[in-house]
Amino acid sequence: MPKREAMLYEQIQENKVRCNLCARRCVISNGGMGFCNVRKNEDGRLYSLNYAKACAANIDPIGKKPLSHFHPGALVMSIATIGCNFRCQFCDNWAISQERDILGRDFMPDEVVKATLEHGCQGISYTYTEPTIFFEYAYDTAVEAHKHGLFNTFVTNGYMTPEAVKAIAPYLDAATVDFKGGGDPEFYKKFSMVPSVEPIYEALNAMRTHGIHIEITNLVVPKIGDSIEKIRELASWIKDNLGEDTPFHLLRFHPDYKLTSIPSTEIKTLEKAYESAREAGLEYVYLGNVPGHKYEDTYCPNCQELLIKRYGFEVMRWNITGDMQCPKCRHKIAIKGRFHRTGLSFPYSII
Repeated sequence: MPKREAMLYEQIQENKVRCNLCARRCVISNGGMGFCNVRKNEDGRLYSLNYAKACAANIDPIGKKPLSHFHPGALVMSIATIGCNFRCQFCDNWAISQERDILGRDFMPDEVVKATLEHGCQGISYTYTEPTIFFEYAYDTAVEAHKHGLFNTFVTNGYMTPEAVKAIAPYLDAATVDFKGGGDPEFYKKFSMVPSVEPIYEALNAMRTHGIHIEITNLVVPKIGDSIEKIRELASWIKDNLGEDTPFHLLRFHPDYKLTSIPSTEIKTLEKAYESAREAGLEYVYLGNVPGHKYEDTYCPNCQELLIKRYGFEVMRWNITGDMQCPKCRHKIAIKGRFHRTGLSFPYSII
């Protein structure tokens, strides 16, 4: 596999470099690695070690990302590489996000696009681990994808620089930005080794400015990250900065990795969080990881007509007009793209 020089870095004194992709802005000495463990300084040049080394490549329903208001029902080729710029103690993909060895199969951008088209997908999602740390791979693939009429989506922790957002914006159509613990700065410090949450909000504002479709998730962690007040504050920020029609997904926690002693989130806690976010003024709030719950569904914010019936990641019923209006009251529904009727059993892996 040929080396891929990193994007968005600068050379500083004594053969050191500063990486400007993620908000950590690591200063890396010659021979050293970034916090993500996949970017290395070699004689004053920064290289991406995980370029085109796919550790996962699966076909997913877009609802798994979750994206509920962007091309509902679409299929996406989902790819990832080893590495992450967080150290979440509850990560459900820790086997690949925290792996130190660069594992994976060579899967070049043109091959990803070819496979995406061959499997009948409408787009590509850069997901499972943090796409910021395989930015060059995602960027080159996204450019190629647009040439073939495919859309691109990030599932990201949002901890990227405004420069990174600006670079990918022409080719990034949608992003799911994942919060944890209501965005509580102390939660991030203690359980994810993140020094500040402010860069996430900066990145979100940059995405909005560049016209990227945004959906927000928040993992509700019992006892340590389930403050209803923090969730209300986050919902209010979303309304005031991204718009009241921004979809907000409240996700049920399940024990994993280093936090196996904490139980799954109680449904009543999720329902309280839902009501709080709605009271804060958000029109489209969803519960995730609770298949069959009524709050998985989309309702008209004007007349409460049931518009989209879901079960887990699947669209079971579609009740919206062709021009994305409520059939009952004609209220415009904030959905980008069109509805795709697909039929494929999941999970479906190609590597």
